[in-house]
Amino acid sequence: MGELFTLLNVVRVGQVHFFYRAQLMSTDFAPGPETIEARLFYEHEIPWQELAFRTVRVTLEHYFDDRKRGQYALHCHDIESRDTFPF
Repeated sequence: MGELFTLLNVVRVGQVHFFYRAQLMSTDFAPGPETIEARLFYEHEIPWQELAFRTVRVTLEHYFDDRKRGQYALHCHDIESRDTFPF
């Protein structure tokens, strides 16, 4: 596991979500008890409208922006309730 990448305060539900950068050690993985499906996507294949949590979308957007710049930073934000994403 790498460094903390996003720290997101989900205001309306009183939660803080932490996302870390990490290196995938194996492509041999499967969904856990709280996951219906787990698979890898290329950036252009991500089903943005199907993501369950807004915090995941925000984290992925920061990741791809940082990757393009070639420099990763810590991103901290309040997530306010808006659009169709639950978080």
